[in-house]
Amino acid sequence: MVKIFLCCAAGMSTSMVVSKMRQAAAQQGVEAEITAVSMEDFDRTLPDYDCCLLGPQIKYKLDEFKTKGAALNKPVSVINSMDYGMMRGDKILKEALALLAH
Repeated sequence: MVKIFLCCAAGMSTSMVVSKMRQAAAQQGVEAEITAVSMEDFDRTLPDYDCCLLGPQIKYKLDEFKTKGAALNKPVSVINSMDYGMMRGDKILKEALALLAH
């Protein structure tokens, strides 16, 4: 099972993306635990998950969060803003799985 968390300013819009990603995972037969947290919960959540995707609205935090992720060997990336805006859960899931394949 893969464990992915999405991080955004407050965790609201991202929770809709999480729902779409869960649907995509179920359709593709991918066992995944996917959740959304706010920026304030990043440090607490990171150790328990395999990777983190940041909402486009907080991409300015990427360098800081990537450094923290690297210390625990956990990849961190920013969700493509078009995929995020269109709620393309399948593409965002694919992005997360590709991060974990490296």
